Amino acid sequence: MEYKKLLRSKKDRVIAGVCGGLGIYFNVDPVLLRLIWLLLVIMTGIFPGILVYLVAILVVPLEPDQSVSPK
Repeated sequence: MEYKKLLRSKKDRVIAGVCGGLGIYFNVDPVLLRLIWLLLVIMTGIFPGILVYLVAILVVPLEPDQSVSPK
């Protein structure tokens, strides 16, 4: 059984690819996730949402480059 791994997207990114990676992981349109995140940030105050996003940038690894093949 193959497990999915949460990675930040290199292709579908606006700031750092967190929502793009979440969209790939959950098979959801990243634009929808960006809108939900924006609404949550507005409703809870700016600082908590930005802090969570910055932590996600640091914790979630960037997806590997697909053009380089392993030896």
